[in-house]
This record gives sequence, structure tokens and C-alpha cells, in this order.
Amino acid sequence: MTGPYPDPPAFVSFELFPPKTDAGETTLARAVDQMASADPAYFSVTYGAGGSTRDRTARVVDMVGSRTGRPVAHHLTCVGASRDEVDRLARGLHDKGITRIVALRGDLPEGQRLAPDGYGDAAELVAGLRRVAEFDISVAAYPEVHPEAASAMADLDHLKRKLDAGAARAITQFTFDTDVILRFVDRARAAGITAPIVPGIMPVANFAGLKRFSAMCGATVPDWLARMFEGLDDAPETRAMVATSVATEQCRLLMEAGLTEFHFYTLNRPEVSLAVCRALGITPAVPAESAA
Repeated sequence: MTGPYPDPPAFVSFELFPPKTDAGETTLARAVDQMASADPAYFSVTYGAGGSTRDRTARVVDMVGSRTGRPVAHHLTCVGASRDEVDRLARGLHDKGITRIVALRGDLPEGQRLAPDGYGDAAELVAGLRRVAEFDISVAAYPEVHPEAASAMADLDHLKRKLDAGAARAITQFTFDTDVILRFVDRARAAGITAPIVPGIMPVANFAGLKRFSAMCGATVPDWLARMFEGLDDAPETRAMVATSVATEQCRLLMEAGLTEFHFYTLNRPEVSLAVCRALGITPAVPAESAA
């Protein structure tokens, strides 16, 4: 292709979350059909705090798999369940043919602690899943350091524990400062981590919502990003164009540095993620209702 991208990314994947209503699931099904046009390597479906969306997560995983024929990764957390309960759930997923897992400690609801008979952290969860069955396991990485980590080195040591326990790759928390991602990858390699590190890309759908979410997970929202979205609350088309530009430029810089696998936090909205894919050289099929 012509332009700044000599080759498309090696692969992209799309993350979804379970809607709270049946109507939301119907809307998501239409969005999934659109996202499937980009031929992602896989989809993933998140899990609420304390496993609160377990049933809806399972329904969305089944729906996405049946509609797209693509692999679907089921998120699993340590929170709100004993080891036996997690193992039974994992065994049931494997029996259904779901062999991809995103293994996370999970967010603790206020006032709740990990079960004394549960997995203590994501590294223990990975090791437990490997004992249950042959899963393809992804884990989380934090370029800006997990908010609860004692230090950047302790956070990196924990990531290495998760990978050494049997995870296949690490997916990063979204970070808008691309240099932070690249420095993190360099530090990980220097620490002996050789597994793939896949940057998580967050197309900005709603800037106010992004700020709230970023504050909860410890991701920095740079001033330059705030300026770019200032005044666009009631201008959805312009906001989408700016979001596409920001995410595309980040991917371009990461590709120049040799990173060619991307995980999109879609927030169940396909438009910007698909626009970025097109800019990167992945040409999604045009939906039938849009082709004229």
C-alpha cells in the first residue's frame, strides 16, 4: 500500500464489555458484526468487579463466537470466588471450546477482600488455569505502573511472575504517551521478559468518561489530549475524527518502533476502531447497508 504504513499490523483484537440490558446486547450484536469485518485475531469480553457480570459475560462470549466464527477470550478474575469455583468455571469454558482467557486479579469492590480459599493474585490464577487445561492466556501490563504496586520494579517483577506461570502475552493498559509504552517495553526486555507485549489502544469515545475511567485505573490523561477534545462534547463527528487521528498516530509511532499487534478497547463502539484499522492498512468490508 502507499502512505506511511508499508505493512498492516500483524493482528488486531477487540475488547468488549457486557451490556447491562437485553436491548444493549442487541445493539452490541450489530456492532460485533461491523467489527468482524476487520478480521480481528480474536475478541475479548470483560468481567465485572467481583464477577458481577459472569452470566452476561458468558452470553456475550457465546454470541460473539457464534456470529463471527472468531476466537473469543473470556476474562476471568480472582475476585469473588474460591479456587474450586474458578477451576470449575474454567473447566466448563474449555469443555465448550473456549480456550482463550484474559487472567486478571480484578478490581475489589469497596470493603471486599479476596476469598481466603481463592487465588491470591493473577500469577496464581494463571498457574491454576494451566493446571485445569491448555488455555491461551493473556495478562495485563501497566506501563504507568499499577496503582497498588510498591514500585515500578515490583510491578515488573509481578508481570514476569504471571508470564513465567504460563501466560502467552501481556496486554498493556491504555497509555496516551507513546514514549511511556516504549520505555516500558525496553524495561521489560531488560528484565528478561521475552513474551509479546501488545499495546492496548483506547479510541476516545467520550472524553469526560475517559477522564473518570482513567482516574480509577491510574492512566494519565495528558493536557494536550484534553485540549484536542475541548469543546467537542456536542460535536460527535468532529470528535470521532480527532479520536481516529490520535489513535492512528499512536499506532503509527508504535509500528515504527517494531510493535505491530494492537488490542483495541472499543467500549462497544465500532466506528473509530474500524477507522483506525483502515488507516493502518486493514480494510474492513463495508457493511451492506452502507454500500451504495
